[in-house]
Amino acid sequence: MTAGRLIAVVGPSGVGKDSVMGGLVVAMPHLYLVRRVITRAPDLGGEDYVAVSVSEFEAMAGDGRFAIHWHAHGLCYGVPALVQHHLKNGTDCLVNFSRKALAQASETFPRLVVLNITARPETLAERLAARGRETDDEIAERLAQAETRLPDDLHVIHLSNDGPLSHTVAQATRLLQPERA
Repeated sequence: MTAGRLIAVVGPSGVGKDSVMGGLVVAMPHLYLVRRVITRAPDLGGEDYVAVSVSEFEAMAGDGRFAIHWHAHGLCYGVPALVQHHLKNGTDCLVNFSRKALAQASETFPRLVVLNITARPETLAERLAARGRETDDEIAERLAQAETRLPDDLHVIHLSNDGPLSHTVAQATRLLQPERA
């Protein structure tokens, strides 16, 4: 049996990663959608995540309960170790990921695929303002980080999300499973 792929969905804040991922899970029901553990208050919208305190997160990391974890934007993020079980059993796993953690991920997940979602700066600014989670200064900081370069030597699929979500999801589905297109 071939091991599954970890499909790391990356892109700047406001690009629509969670929306695209939701569409992919509907279009590709064989995917396992990974719920990250985050030191963020619960019920802030966007992705479905497990909210924990910093001390809980540190204890989980110390106990080896993450396959990988990182810090970004003042928060801690972890991918539960259970993902390794799904990958070993041949299931492709889809996870919202950080571009800063991709080098570490390439060492942890041999069949890593990066789905890099992009959008024009004006699209990002509109989406960030609409979600209401960040201040104007935080939005400006996130927009400045939008062009973060990806590490070399990764299997990267580039995808624009400036148009209708249905078109973006259809294109992502074709790119992720070209043998079925």
